[in-house]
Amino acid sequence: MIKIRLAKMGRKHHPVFKIVAADARCPRDGRYIESLGVYNPHAKEDSQILFNLKAESIRNWLNKGAHLTDTVNTILKKHKIQY
Repeated sequence: MIKIRLAKMGRKHHPVFKIVAADARCPRDGRYIESLGVYNPHAKEDSQILFNLKAESIRNWLNKGAHLTDTVNTILKKHKIQY
């Protein structure tokens, strides 16, 4: 089963998350199939990018049967991003 989930990057106390399509059996920061974007929860509105998504790729993976994790689904809905 393929899941669209977060993979943690960044440094201590300042995480940056990659949104990735990965096999559900792989570890959180392990191997993934495709990188679908970046989410920076500590971004300031003016200076840094909060999101950088490949919406078309997300739609393609969902059409192929991938599932969004609860966290990714909440983040996308909270920021009103259509997928």
